[in-house]
Amino acid sequence: MHLTVSHSTTYQYDTPVAYGLQELRLTPHTGVGQTVTSWQTVVDGATSQVVFDDQYMNRVELVRLEPDALETKILAQGTVETTDTAGVIEEHSGFTPLWVFLRSTRQTGLGTGIRNLTKGLRDEPDEISRMHALSNRVRDSVDYETGRTVTNSTAEEVLQTGSGVCQDHAHIFVTGARSLGVPARYVSGYLLIDDQIAQDASHAWAEVWIEELGWLGFDVSNGISPDDRYVRVASGLDYSEAAPISGVRFGVGEEQLQVSVQVQQQ
Repeated sequence: MHLTVSHSTTYQYDTPVAYGLQELRLTPHTGVGQTVTSWQTVVDGATSQVVFDDQYMNRVELVRLEPDALETKILAQGTVETTDTAGVIEEHSGFTPLWVFLRSTRQTGLGTGIRNLTKGLRDEPDEISRMHALSNRVRDSVDYETGRTVTNSTAEEVLQTGSGVCQDHAHIFVTGARSLGVPARYVSGYLLIDDQIAQDASHAWAEVWIEELGWLGFDVSNGISPDDRYVRVASGLDYSEAAPISGVRFGVGEEQLQVSVQVQQQ
């Protein structure tokens, strides 16, 4: 499938920014199931400082906000040729050993709620069955609803609330998988939704390492493994390591954020 993606982000500040840095993880790699045929990131109101691949092989661009900026615009767009691998990425790449993906983070800390959620899953016949059962339990426990969580909500908090978005589903799934001894990572990217070009935001899902298979993706929110409608951009232990844009800003003013994401088949 030939997909075109346009992801526009605009920050508006009510007072001039004294200093700010942003990390952009907006550039997909060519890899299993996808070939990037063209891609560019254009930034207005900031200056690129360095581009590098991090420990997870995410392409990262560091940009510095222009002195006294009142607005920053970031546009990432391009085309990607995708194929359906049923969510399987056979090999592990990057500089990070698999055991690191068993570590917990602030957003994926294990608590009573997730311990209860995973009870009995070790009785499943194999790890693949165990992970599918975990995905179903997460989806049954947390309704998809926007506006109930924030980007730094933890897996335990969301599970107690009972509602969240794709980011939250991925965090709970990743936490549960790690508690069962399965390496797991958070993934950000894009999803083509049938008959809908404009998206509310970028998408998120999870991947687990199955020894005899490789990395296997689970989109808990949609109850499927990623197929040729997905573009994989970045991964990490949680959202903070795979966020499309993150950074720091010095100043006393407030900011307004506008995001536009379009994904369509060419």
